[in-house]
Amino acid sequence: MAGRTDAGVHAIGQVVSWPDAPDSLDIPTVRDAVNRICGPSIVVTDARPADPGFHARFSALSRTYIYAVLERPAPDPWLSKVALWHPLPLDVAAMQEGAGHLLGSHDFSSFGRVAEGTPPTRTLFELSCTRSGDVIRIVARANAFIQQMVRALAGTLLEVGVGKRDPDEMPGILAARDRGAAGVVAPPHALCLVAVEYDEGWSSPRVV
Repeated sequence: MAGRTDAGVHAIGQVVSWPDAPDSLDIPTVRDAVNRICGPSIVVTDARPADPGFHARFSALSRTYIYAVLERPAPDPWLSKVALWHPLPLDVAAMQEGAGHLLGSHDFSSFGRVAEGTPPTRTLFELSCTRSGDVIRIVARANAFIQQMVRALAGTLLEVGVGKRDPDEMPGILAARDRGAAGVVAPPHALCLVAVEYDEGWSSPRVV
């Protein structure tokens, strides 16, 4: 798979590759069979032949996640499985300011678990906080993420949103290279992998 996520995280842009598939494979038949067995919770929306050497995970140039927050006094049962209910007002402008300090290539040890033997440096191409009505979206796009990185970014920016942290603290958190320096890991159910980008302009569907 293109992205390995924590339990409880959703995906509408996941990509899976099958390198040993026989040339005679009837792709539409396999797609329909998978959907009959796994749907509607898991659905194959598109299936196509891939170039030799293509790998859903290692060929990816970037991945985009959205963390959804519902800011209102009462929760919404229809959104309870895909958005974090936050009854307190959030300063989205301050969150956006804090997010700007985190863009670029950095050691993100403060924002996740670094696997042994894996470098902690990632390139964050996009990190934005926007509001549409009472839904706030934290969009993160990077070349790769360390474990729980997006959820830690979201948790830290939410702390900025309620005034617990100042946006200008972000460079210091990065420099600390200490998981304890950043905010809490936000719950997984509000996080969704929405797109994976590959060479030649091809990508999985992106919904922002």
